Amino acid sequence: MSRLVVVSNRVADPRKTAAGGLAVALADVLNSTGGMWFGWSGKVIEAADGGKPGEARQHTQQAGPVKLVTLDLSREDHDAFYVGYSNGVLWPVFHYRLDLADFDAGYVAGYRRVNQLFARKLKPLLQPDDVVWVHDYHLIPLAAELRALGCGHRIGYFLHIPLPPSLIMAAIPGHDWLIRALFAYDLVGFQSRGDLRHFDRYVEAEAGAQRLGDDGRWRAFNRTVQACAFPIGIDVEEFQALTDAPEAREMFERMRKEYSRRKLLVGVDRLDYSKGLPQRLKAFRELLKSYPEHRDSATLIQIASPSREDVTAYTDILHELESLCGSINGNFGELDWMPVRYIHRTVARPRLPGLYRASRVGVVTPLRDGMNLVAKEFIAAQDPADPGVLVLSRFAGVAEQLPDALLVNPYDIEGTANAIHLALTMPVEERRVRHQSQMAVIKKYDVHWWCQSFLDTLAKAEAEVTGTPWLRL
Repeated sequence: MSRLVVVSNRVADPRKTAAGGLAVALADVLNSTGGMWFGWSGKVIEAADGGKPGEARQHTQQAGPVKLVTLDLSREDHDAFYVGYSNGVLWPVFHYRLDLADFDAGYVAGYRRVNQLFARKLKPLLQPDDVVWVHDYHLIPLAAELRALGCGHRIGYFLHIPLPPSLIMAAIPGHDWLIRALFAYDLVGFQSRGDLRHFDRYVEAEAGAQRLGDDGRWRAFNRTVQACAFPIGIDVEEFQALTDAPEAREMFERMRKEYSRRKLLVGVDRLDYSKGLPQRLKAFRELLKSYPEHRDSATLIQIASPSREDVTAYTDILHELESLCGSINGNFGELDWMPVRYIHRTVARPRLPGLYRASRVGVVTPLRDGMNLVAKEFIAAQDPADPGVLVLSRFAGVAEQLPDALLVNPYDIEGTANAIHLALTMPVEERRVRHQSQMAVIKKYDVHWWCQSFLDTLAKAEAEVTGTPWLRL
């Protein structure tokens, strides 16, 4: 069996699957192949300590059979690659927020420089039959840089965030080189069919690509790439085991006791402008205004984990959320009832299943999201005999898989409030039917299906190794 080499911006220890994320998805295959995980260490070296652009300190450690290789980045590289281009350009544009993008020309140079650095450091570590799997928006050009160094390995890429329509993508200065870079891969995976359609339309209209058959293969730039949708899932069995574990059960019992007279709504998000948190709070305010029967009855618990709070856009949304929570609690609260419980910190993952199970409604209403696994975790944690209801944004990638959720337009405040009211008053028979359908989907398309289906497709992809050197972008 070929060794799997995973490359991502951050590296996780696959033995610590309780942390969730990619570690859960990749633990089995990495451990079985004695794989390698390569990426940034999370450490930044200041110039005064020897941190130079385009250079990095390399660290290697063993995590069981898996080798973890990480790089420390210089301050200049970190600020241009991670803060500047990855999160100042690609993140907002890919989430349709052109107004928040900072197209400083210096950022793209740093982004390319770090991808070249990753390629130089990774190439000597590769074995002849390795399969390389690159993840997310930070490393779009990595395969092109590896090809420029003569790497002929089979390389796949998965984009965890949305891919915008071609007209939004075209707003990025030099946008064409990003899409051209994807043709250096053998397989490119997206979260949803919608994202795949955006890719297809872009490469056909902007790159003049030729479609080869009906299996997602495209030809352009003297390369052939296959593009498919692979919606990522969760480990349902692992999450249900967490639901039955002591920490989750303690949380469930505490919530049930403290809110015995009330119905809970729950939202769990990173503090990010893509998550639609102000719109969600306004919809809850509209619910209390339009449906007074929910006053002194419904409580929204909103967890917003800190995220990039040194960026102005995040500071602005933090202040807006604090203001909205204060306004709602001040206008509708009673001495013994606080409508909104706002928690601006990270809640330990083992406790979340208990909170989900205690909640009548899960409110997952991002303005745009690649997938959103909170929706799937909420479903997995429910009691099948008395399940809660998922209110879900139609603009989350997961909406394609869960049509039995109550789908809403998060920009429509009144419409979202009406959906929340429907969820709070839905009879148990209907809740059971919807939950059963949703559970069948998330069990079938779980994280193991996602991982195996991607790697199986990559193994069958018509890898194109030619004697023509790949031109560096």
